[in-house]
Amino acid sequence: MTSDGMDEWPTGRLLSTAARLVEHSWEDILRSQNMTHAGLISLHTIADRPASQRDIAKASRVTDQTISRTIDRLERAGYVTRETDPLDERRKRVAITESGRAIYRRLLTLEKEDAALTAAVGDVGPLREQLLLLVRSLGLPPRDETGD
Repeated sequence: MTSDGMDEWPTGRLLSTAARLVEHSWEDILRSQNMTHAGLISLHTIADRPASQRDIAKASRVTDQTISRTIDRLERAGYVTRETDPLDERRKRVAITESGRAIYRRLLTLEKEDAALTAAVGDVGPLREQLLLLVRSLGLPPRDETGD
């Protein structure tokens, strides 16, 4: 046992602490690429096809106002474009640009190859399997097709 006392921590506290540390490490990676978590989720939502801001907000589980700021930032960076929806001229469709697709792919690669996590744990496969089992057994509700 080490002197930090963590050996005595309940499992939930260990998981919570580990999750925060992994999240901070990932946020550092995103920041190094001039991206936010919300921006990455938005790019993920439109990677295959354009979507309305409202649909992106639903998929991201944030308000229309929040997604508007995120889309503004992505547009300024050249990662997305907004165009009038040909089916409803009152709405704007958001589409990913080639630059946006390139940063999206790069971030997916960085996420899969998270050097800090791999250095700390080694083979993350068994950890992932246990986490998937835990999350599924605790009943994380699946997202329906509309993202609600």
